[in-house]
Amino acid sequence: MARQLLNPAAVSGLFRRQFELCEVKKGETIILLTDNNTSRDRVQAAFAGAADLGIDSFEICLPKAIDLTQVGNPRPGEAGGLMSALKSASLLCVFFPPNLSAWLRECQQAGVRVLSVTDTPDQLQRLQSPPGLKEAVLYAADRYSKTKTVHVTNDAGTDLTFTRGKPGDTEVRAYYGMAEKPGRFDQWGFGMIADFPDELSANGTVVIQPGDVWILPFVRMVEGEIRLEVRDGFIRKVEGGADARGFREWLDRNKRSPDDMDPYAVSHLGFGLHPNAHWDRILMYGNSIEDLAVNMRSFSGNFLFSTGPGLNRRTGGHIDMPMCDCTVKLDGDTVVKRGKLVDPKMIVAPTRP
Repeated sequence: MARQLLNPAAVSGLFRRQFELCEVKKGETIILLTDNNTSRDRVQAAFAGAADLGIDSFEICLPKAIDLTQVGNPRPGEAGGLMSALKSASLLCVFFPPNLSAWLRECQQAGVRVLSVTDTPDQLQRLQSPPGLKEAVLYAADRYSKTKTVHVTNDAGTDLTFTRGKPGDTEVRAYYGMAEKPGRFDQWGFGMIADFPDELSANGTVVIQPGDVWILPFVRMVEGEIRLEVRDGFIRKVEGGADARGFREWLDRNKRSPDDMDPYAVSHLGFGLHPNAHWDRILMYGNSIEDLAVNMRSFSGNFLFSTGPGLNRRTGGHIDMPMCDCTVKLDGDTVVKRGKLVDPKMIVAPTRP
């Protein structure tokens, strides 16, 4: 792992700025939800950043670590009053990914702003939401929300089509790295959109190439081709070498019964827009989840393919796989071409911390 470049004394200033981006005001309360793997330095920096703004903050520390290879984790604990305490926060900072968890939705429905903070200080600094990112993400989400058919291709043979937007489906998830509105969830450093396709609508072929990234559960670069046959919303065939075997074995291991197909369902799909997130970080940081979790999902122009959870599915068989060099068309209009954003309103100028 690379050595930390950011002066530790500056981390509290990062948290102060993040709390400002989340529009936390005096009289509101920040709760830090941690586990026994959370860096104490980061917790103390969060306390200091809140204190600089004159805002009260408190910590709730879970007695055991959260399994980061799984999603949709159950309630963080059964202690009486725990959920009431979490739902009393103005801003809940969760120092592990709460994505796709029912208890996260419960907090959002109570009006709590929820911010996930998972990465190292260097990544938090580099990926803190730059000017223009929020506007670009919201524009992309609006375009996506009006789209009926999405078509994804690449030169390796990917040819996937799915529909979206049926009545009753959730709105497009627009992540720009700040939770500034009641009920909003975001993750510090994110810059992407994602959405679940209409149930049973995904059809075609997905070819994952060497150089694509396996960010969950294995945190590594793909080394061998994985060829997926998708029919009526589920992966029906997985072909390839060692990587394809790993793909199958992980999903099979998460089946709840021999005929359970939920892990093989096509889950949330989307693309990245963050100008300060870069594919080549996988070469620098290897399999360090704290340096790659946000970056690899957010780098500009990646297409995020995933399996498992859905609107009516809660399965641990989840794979997140950002793919390079894809072309994405929304109702026939190209917005990503061979891994590059082409809609000028989605392109944000990079900044340096």
